[in-house]
Amino acid sequence: MSSQPPTEAELRDAMRLASVQLDEAEARAEPFEMVHALTQVARCYRGLSMLPSAEACLLQALRWSRVCGSIDATVDLVCELSETTVALASQTQPQDASRAHAARERARDHAFEASTLAGRVADPSWEVQVLLRISDVLDRCGDRDDAVQLQTRALRLMSGAAAEAVDPALLPSLGRLADS
Repeated sequence: MSSQPPTEAELRDAMRLASVQLDEAEARAEPFEMVHALTQVARCYRGLSMLPSAEACLLQALRWSRVCGSIDATVDLVCELSETTVALASQTQPQDASRAHAARERARDHAFEASTLAGRVADPSWEVQVLLRISDVLDRCGDRDDAVQLQTRALRLMSGAAAEAVDPALLPSLGRLADS
């Protein structure tokens, strides 16, 4: 079975539900609920190709995530924000090159923020995923050298994680070599 992208009607239904959840979260002013609700609304806007509105919601969600103090949520939102703004740059390019350039600059800023924060996430495999996500954004912005550097950093992390997973008892000759 192939998974079909949602129809516009399904996206609009999802938007109505997300808007209701946002209203409820705003009534309680609970930071985690606000992050979740704003992110859902932003994803609906993105699905409907309403990228400026998606960006605005993600920026609000990012402010709330910083209130929560969850670095993982913050990093995820910064990644999603960078992906959204680079998509906005692509969408805007044919009509307005200066707005597209400004969107690419914001995407770069978000990507570099994510690369700085990536080392603070809870799970090393999540850090690798973050680095690869923002590497893709930088590549789409035309920053291939920076993208390659992040991919290299991710590969080093992956090889380091693999090395840490090896049981030293399975490699007795390594200890003898070190003693020589």
